[in-house]
Formats: sequence, structure tokens, C-alpha cells
Amino acid sequence: MPKMKTNSAAKKRFTKKKSGLIKRAKAYRRHLMTKKTTKQNRQSCATAYVHEADVHRVLRMLPY
Repeated sequence: MPKMKTNSAAKKRFTKKKSGLIKRAKAYRRHLMTKKTTKQNRQSCATAYVHEADVHRVLRMLPY
């Protein structure tokens, strides 16, 4: 039986932690930053985790 393939897009966007949480980047961080408030820019730098309802979807893309 062949190996399962890892989804390359997911591989670049998510990292699995030992605790079982999946770390992700926050959105709205790429461009047009001058329109956004300082608070919004600062908070979008913070670490975010995938919601528990979506963890099974991400884990299916990252089998290893």
C-alpha cells in the first residue's frame, strides 16, 4: 500500500504542537496595513490555534 501524501499547502501553514494543538497564522496581515488600526495590526501578530471543530480537517491533511 502506498504512503499517504501530505497536503503541501497545509504543510506550509500549520504546525503541530506536542500538546495536540495546531498553530496557525492570523489573517489580514499581508497588505493595506495603513488602513488598519494599530491594535488590529498588533493583535494579528499573536499566535493563534486552529479551533477544535476544525482540527480533524487539518490533521487529515497532515498525516505525518
